[in-house]
Amino acid sequence: MANVQELKSVLKETLENRGALGQIKARIRAEVFNALDDETDPRPPLSNENMLINELIREYLEFNKYKYSESVLLAESGQPSTPLDRQFLTNELNITEDRDTATVPLLYGIVAHFLSRGKKDGLSRGHRSTRQTPSSKYRTSKMAAERDLGKM
Repeated sequence: MANVQELKSVLKETLENRGALGQIKARIRAEVFNALDDETDPRPPLSNENMLINELIREYLEFNKYKYSESVLLAESGQPSTPLDRQFLTNELNITEDRDTATVPLLYGIVAHFLSRGKKDGLSRGHRSTRQTPSSKYRTSKMAAERDLGKM
């Protein structure tokens, strides 16, 4: 018969292999944060810029299923629990979406845009890059994100 230490080891390994151990740890951290959060300590007012930034981060966290990180962000930042409308975000940030970018968080498109600008600037100074093009990196990230979502 297996001893307690062997059972603990097998249980830990099983939970790690299923990805559940990380989720459990994240949930515990979120609950500890919520328990320690002093709601009597007033938060500074949420500026428009911070609200937009928080919403971009929230969209990213939600897309990647980081629900405990999202719950801590909302609790700590004072961001409204109801997400801002994506169309509102694109209008405020002057982002034009197409069929491909509409399926992933806006942060992916913002990062791809600046990577693209950086590459153009580097090439205009005579530098050659052996890296993937930003658009292919973006497509690769998008495909990886969609693949990961399909596994869930």
